[in-house]
Amino acid sequence: MSSERVVLVTGGNRGIGRAIAERFVREGYRVAVTARSGEGPEGTLTVRADVTDAASIDAAFTEVETTLGPIEILVANAGITKDTLLMRMSEDDFDSVVATNLGGTFRVVKRASKGMLKARFGRIVLISSVVGLYGSAGQVNYAASKSALVGFARSVTRELGARGITANVVAPGFIETDMTAELPEVTQKQYKASIPAARFATADEVAGVVTWLSSDDAAYISGAVIPVDGGLGMGH
Repeated sequence: MSSERVVLVTGGNRGIGRAIAERFVREGYRVAVTARSGEGPEGTLTVRADVTDAASIDAAFTEVETTLGPIEILVANAGITKDTLLMRMSEDDFDSVVATNLGGTFRVVKRASKGMLKARFGRIVLISSVVGLYGSAGQVNYAASKSALVGFARSVTRELGARGITANVVAPGFIETDMTAELPEVTQKQYKASIPAARFATADEVAGVVTWLSSDDAAYISGAVIPVDGGLGMGH
C-alpha cells in the first residue's frame, strides 16, 4: 500500500519541513527526517545530516535504509537565507545559500535516485518558494537557488521519468511560521494586501500538496511547479 512507503524529509525538525513530516505520519507513511540539530516530530526517525556534505548525507541515508527500508519518497526542504541587498552581499552570503539550497538538493536527490531506480518507483518533491519566480529585493542568492530547482526537477524528469520516478516543485508563498509571526503588524498587513487570498497559508496547507504529489493520484504529474501562495505569484 502506498501509505506504507518510506519518506525522507530534509530539514524536518521545524517550520514547513516539520509540518510535512507530521502530515506523512498522520497518513500512515514511515517517515524519517534529517536535522542538523533538534528532533523531528513524534513518530519520525531523526537522522543527523549536513546537506552540504555528501558523506554525511550518505551516512544518513544508510541509517534510514537500515532502519525503515529503501527511501521511496524524498522531500528536499532544507534551506537557509542570508538576506541582504546585492551591493552588500558577500561571496560567502551567496555561495553558502546556493551550496545549501541548490547543492543540498543535488546531493540528496542523487543519493535517493539509486534506490528509486532499483525499485522503479520514486517521488521527488523539491520545496522552492514564490520568491524563486517572483523575485524579492535583498534575496538575490535565495531567489536564484530556489528558481534553479525548476530546471533541476525538469531535467530529473527527462532523465528518470521512464522509470516510474516523478520530480516536482512546490512553491509556497507566505506561510504562518515563527518567522512571519515576528513581523510587525504593519508589515504583515502590507504583505496580506498583495495576496489575493488576503491571508498567509498554514504550513499544513503546503504539507497537503506535498503528500498529494507523493501519492498514486499524482503518478502522471512530473516537472510541474505547484504554487501554494494564495495567488500571489500568478502568471509565473
